[in-house]
Amino acid sequence: MIKNYFTYFSHKFASKWLVLGIDLLLVLSAFFIAYVIRFNFTLNFDLDQFLIQLPVLFIVSTLSFFIVGSFKSVIRHTGFTDVMNLFKSISLTSLILVALVLINRNTGSFPGFTIPLSIIVMYTLISFVVLSASRLLFKMSYQYCKSIYMSSKNILIYGAGDSGIVTYNALVNNDKTIFKVLAFIDDNSRKNGKSINGVPILSKDKITKTYIETHAIKEIIIASQAVDSSHLIKLLDSLIDLDIKITKVPPIEKWINGELSTSQIKQFQIEDLLGREPIKIDNPNLLNEFSGETVIVTGAAGSIGSELVKQLAYFDVRKLILVDQAESALYDVQQELKQNSKVDFVAIVADIRDGLRIDNIFQEHKPTMVFHAAAYKHVPLMEKSPYEAIKINVYGTKLLADTASRYNVKKFVFVSTDKAVNPTSVMGATKRMSEMYISCLQKESKTKFITTRFGNVLGSNGSVIPLFKKQIEKGGPLTLTHKDITRYFMTIPEAAQLVLEAGTMGKGGEIFIFDMGESVKIYDLAVNMIKLSGLRFPEDIDIKITGLRPGEKLYEELLANGENTLSTYHKKILISNTRELDYDTVKAEIEELCITNRFQNNNIVLKMKNLIPEYKSNNSDYERFDKKVQIYKKAKALTQNDNTNKTYMNL
Repeated sequence: MIKNYFTYFSHKFASKWLVLGIDLLLVLSAFFIAYVIRFNFTLNFDLDQFLIQLPVLFIVSTLSFFIVGSFKSVIRHTGFTDVMNLFKSISLTSLILVALVLINRNTGSFPGFTIPLSIIVMYTLISFVVLSASRLLFKMSYQYCKSIYMSSKNILIYGAGDSGIVTYNALVNNDKTIFKVLAFIDDNSRKNGKSINGVPILSKDKITKTYIETHAIKEIIIASQAVDSSHLIKLLDSLIDLDIKITKVPPIEKWINGELSTSQIKQFQIEDLLGREPIKIDNPNLLNEFSGETVIVTGAAGSIGSELVKQLAYFDVRKLILVDQAESALYDVQQELKQNSKVDFVAIVADIRDGLRIDNIFQEHKPTMVFHAAAYKHVPLMEKSPYEAIKINVYGTKLLADTASRYNVKKFVFVSTDKAVNPTSVMGATKRMSEMYISCLQKESKTKFITTRFGNVLGSNGSVIPLFKKQIEKGGPLTLTHKDITRYFMTIPEAAQLVLEAGTMGKGGEIFIFDMGESVKIYDLAVNMIKLSGLRFPEDIDIKITGLRPGEKLYEELLANGENTLSTYHKKILISNTRELDYDTVKAEIEELCITNRFQNNNIVLKMKNLIPEYKSNNSDYERFDKKVQIYKKAKALTQNDNTNKTYMNL
């Protein structure tokens, strides 16, 4: 019952008028104590004079408390600022009293009224001590009751800087749970051995399994934004067998109203452990590039598209046109823009395969730039539906690019993928065909066509991270297609920044590739995600190997056979030197492929393989066509006649 009462009242706050009343009672008591001390701990002083002085003190103290506002603080959370406010209130009261006494001595306005200056000095010291002590005593009593009647958790804070101190204050002032901060961890050796609010600062070398077990540490909170990810990975590895969570404090710009609350401390994300420095774009030319432009973003409701929209909204664009066929997701992006941005925009539900609809959009809004992010991207699904992959990824891109060229759009930026490099899947092949068509179109258009090529995006729809998170929530196991599979990764904001930067530097016809550091082993990523969830591998959650899916690669590549790169002014962005194309032939074959019957999947794949020599299926039913295509090419090289073409069609 006592616990229930305490829990109930711990969420209540004392009235400020009650606090004011207690403070006034304490300062009047301090005034009496000052008299007693002044007269050698006796009552041998003029009681009538004291009773005249008391109302004056009451009025002056009330005025001072109202001017400073010291009675408005939450007592249980008393801090240095609250104590300073008490000092200001008492000092102001004493100054007013001294001024009244001196004025009365010179003017004689109130005969017989005086307060000995020694009494005022003693009163100032005693009242400050009494008021401060009363608050401290209440705070200590509250903390003691919390420790008895509420659950507690032992915590370590990584980072002893300003963010670490703010995190500490947010934890100790939490009303729902007692967080006992046992130590700060800091990489700065000069801080080691010191303390903050009595909490020691330790080096990371001291945080061993023995230390964690001895002190029953339940959580490590990463407060510093500059902690090296390699240090965190080592820390995770050292704590793999322990039941401990690792969480992080968001950057200061994401704090609510500039203040941190414990609800904002979140689970550490795997994207924070990429093992490389985050890619940052700091190019003032971006402001000039998009200023006054009318920009279309297709796939605006998708992972990359929505981030492009969010970042473009920070620039002085004339207008943003958001195009997507996913109505609900587009609505969400629309509402977010309404709440967080003043940019002029319009959200349009449309299918990029609808030529009349796309033409109408261009005619009405007259865009000057296009960012094309709409695409089908799931490899196994597209492997079963080549016709749909062609219709969206190739025909949709062709139609959009043709329309942009017809309306003399300044720039058309196409978001491609590293799966277009030496493709092993239908999806990758369709993206490569789109790259090729754009290259062909560049030869006859005033529009600058630019392609950007990058790897997997952490947290994007359908990516491995959300899948692993769902599987962890369900208790596992985590499913992985192959133990040795690797991928290049970047975060959604990084991908969008690099697309915008490439769009700015592009002169037309380039394929930009992004340096994403070392490829990441998905198996290691899965193990780290289990650790970050405070679980053990394989005791709590295991990993199940399911085998490569149709069209899936073991290793992704950024360059195709016969390609090399040129550097740009940004060290993370390179230009791919692609092989020369027979533009007229390629363009004609792609146009023909776009009108292929939907029931001719085999024919579609054969034509794609003929058009893209490096396209070799992997773990797919279409592997059987690779040999036949080679036979056809040899036959075609020997005899250029109609019989060869018939033979090819019969393969």
